[in-house]
Amino acid sequence: MAFLFILILSIPIYMVCKWSLKRLKLGNDKNRKYIAVLPTTILSPLVYVVIITLWVFSISYYSTIDFNQEIWKSNTEERFKMSKNIIESEMLVGKTKEEVIAILGDKYYLNNEDGLAYGLGVLPGLLNIDPSFLFIEFENGIVKKVYQYDS
Repeated sequence: MAFLFILILSIPIYMVCKWSLKRLKLGNDKNRKYIAVLPTTILSPLVYVVIITLWVFSISYYSTIDFNQEIWKSNTEERFKMSKNIIESEMLVGKTKEEVIAILGDKYYLNNEDGLAYGLGVLPGLLNIDPSFLFIEFENGIVKKVYQYDS
């Protein structure tokens, strides 16, 4: 399949190479078509790799939003959009477990004396099928660290 795609890409690339050689006045009309084959064979796979790379990055991108308590509690599958803001703003650091539960709600996956874990949903990506989690670590009953775990 990739070979077919590269072959299809090579047609316009060949035309552009041939046109560029003419503009640069390299070769003559008879041998220009043979000279254009070399850059076409080099550029076609490179263009293919660039297209695939852009595609992978585009499906892995997701926008981030500021933390909103109503959205956090109502839309559990898209919490990952707010996790970066929660972590970077350090809004939970220094709070007690009760304060964290009051802010983030009581729908958590892990609750012990050392931490809480909230489900963030599945991050957009090429092969992502496992959910991510927001881990909140406590030390002496106070939030010490907040981080995201992508399984």
